[in-house]
Parts: sequence; structure tokens; C-alpha cells
Amino acid sequence: MTAPLTIPPAAPVTRVLVTGGAGFIGSHYVRTLLNPRLGTDGVRITVLDALTYAGNPANLDPVRDHPGFAFVHGDIRDAPLVDKLAAEHDQIVHFAAESHVDRSLGDAGPFVRTNVLGTQTLLDAALRNGAEVFVQVSTDEVYGSIDTGSWTEEEPLRPNSPYAATKASGDLLALACHRTHGLDVRVTRCSNNYGHHHFPEKVIPLFITRLLDGGRVPLYGDGSHVRDWLHIDDHVRGIELVRTRGRAGRVYNLGGGTELSNRELTGCLLAACGADWSSVDRVPDRKGHDRRYSVDWTRAREELGYRPRRDFAAGLAETVAWYRHHRAWWEPLLGRTAR
Repeated sequence: MTAPLTIPPAAPVTRVLVTGGAGFIGSHYVRTLLNPRLGTDGVRITVLDALTYAGNPANLDPVRDHPGFAFVHGDIRDAPLVDKLAAEHDQIVHFAAESHVDRSLGDAGPFVRTNVLGTQTLLDAALRNGAEVFVQVSTDEVYGSIDTGSWTEEEPLRPNSPYAATKASGDLLALACHRTHGLDVRVTRCSNNYGHHHFPEKVIPLFITRLLDGGRVPLYGDGSHVRDWLHIDDHVRGIELVRTRGRAGRVYNLGGGTELSNRELTGCLLAACGADWSSVDRVPDRKGHDRRYSVDWTRAREELGYRPRRDFAAGLAETVAWYRHHRAWWEPLLGRTAR
């Protein structure tokens, strides 16, 4: 007698709502998770993005036809829409934010509306609909400035720009939702990111695109401000470790391990683009410009196995090459930011 055919149960599918998934980091997270070589068949992703000036639908073209991908054009402050989407998904990874410090100095309103009110709208919907996990993607800038050493996750928050203050507010609201209501909230705080598909207003893509066009680049103040640089591959890997292995109510710092002054970074970019210091304009320092950021990512290493893998010199060279060969991506964006 032939044994009856048994059909194994289908692998569980995790439905993830990714806010701000058309931006620089969010889109790379989506592209990475939906890459078939990574074996993430059990993930289905819906991107919710308002497509503000820094959101680019072209960033999602590589996954547009993926069966596990969907896109919704909308605002995280739209409570009925967010509530509907939260009900249809198991987890939320929250990238959506206004993120450019210089813009926040001129008009903090959009930062408050998106980074604070938008985050609270998402948290309310996540709580009402029983979200399994809520990942709040944040920044090391919430800690303020540190002269020596590195911040641990237990440091008090001392933000110095309107942007950083609104991100800190979002973090505190998310953690309060965990402590008060029990929502599984996990917060990541990364150092400065770099890589391809970066909107050309931040320092690395700004300098690259200007230098490739034979233009000039600005160096704030004395150029001694120090930042730790993290490739988006490593950042996305860290976020996914937090989503899949992190603990509820925990904050995880994600650093890159390459601290450079802005002057040192400028030298690297000039060399990579075939330019020299005659292309640099010294400009007055930015208001409230933090001198140094540095995060201690021991917790992420010990609890999750996180460590940055990308070598900075190689990663920067690849980034410059990407912009050199993808003018069709960045040239249409130049009208959205001052050159």
C-alpha cells in the first residue's frame, strides 16, 4: 500500500511595513531583504513613503516586480491609512524621517510633524493592531557631542539641532510605548552612513557630485569635526539583526569603526574624484555644529553578533564609482537641493 502523500506546511511569512522605504537607507534595506540570494523568502514588504524631495521611486525599481513587494504612496501622519496598513502587517520598521540638519536649522516645523507626530501615529497604530515588533531607526546625533570616548546606549540624550531633538523625541515616545503598553519596541542608533543612492545634499554625495562636475565644495569651520562612518550594507545588516534577534525595549548602537575629521574626509573625496584643495571653499561653521560623534556598539556585537564588515577606503571608492556611472539617477535630483 502506498503511503499517503504528505505536503509540508508552508513556511511562515512575516509581513513587514517599511516606512520611508524609498529613501537612501530604507530602500537599501528593502532591496537587501528581497534579494533572493539572501534566503529571505519568508518576508513580504510593503513600503509606505510620502515621496518628499528625498524619496525616489527609482530606488525601488530593482524590486518593483518582486512578488513580496508592494508600495503605498502616503504619509505616516495619515492615521486612517497607517491604521489600515498596521492591521495588515506583523512588524514595522520605521525609517521615515526628515533628516538634514541644515534644513532643520531653517525650518524645524516639518521635522516636528514627521519625526515626532508621525512616529506617534505609527506607534498608536502598532499598539491598536498588535504589532509583533516595532523597530525605530534613529541616529547617534540624539546623544549630542562627545569630546573623548564613545556613547553607550545608557547615555542621556542631549541633542543640539532641531533634527536631532525631533529624533530623540521619537525615540523616547517609542520607548515609552514599550514601558507603558508593552509594545515590542527596538531602537537602533547609527553613526553617519554612506553609500550609493544617497540624496546629494549630505556631505559625501554632495561633494562627489560637485567634484565630478568640476565644481567646488564647502568645508565648515576648521574642518576638525569628527564623524564615524558606516557603510549602508553594514547598517542594513545591523537593523535586520535587531529586527530578528533584538530584545524588546532595547537600544542598539550601530557604528562603523572609521572616525575621520571632516578635513580628512574631504581629502579622501578629493583624491577619489581626481580633484585637489583648490576646489574647497572654507565657509562659516554651522550653528550648533557638534564636534564629535562616536558610539560604543559593544551591546550589538555581544547580543546580536553585529560588526561592520565594509572597509572604508574600498567602500568610498565603490561609492564614487557608482555616482560616476549613474548620472541618470542623480542629475535629475540636483534641482531639489541648492548647489
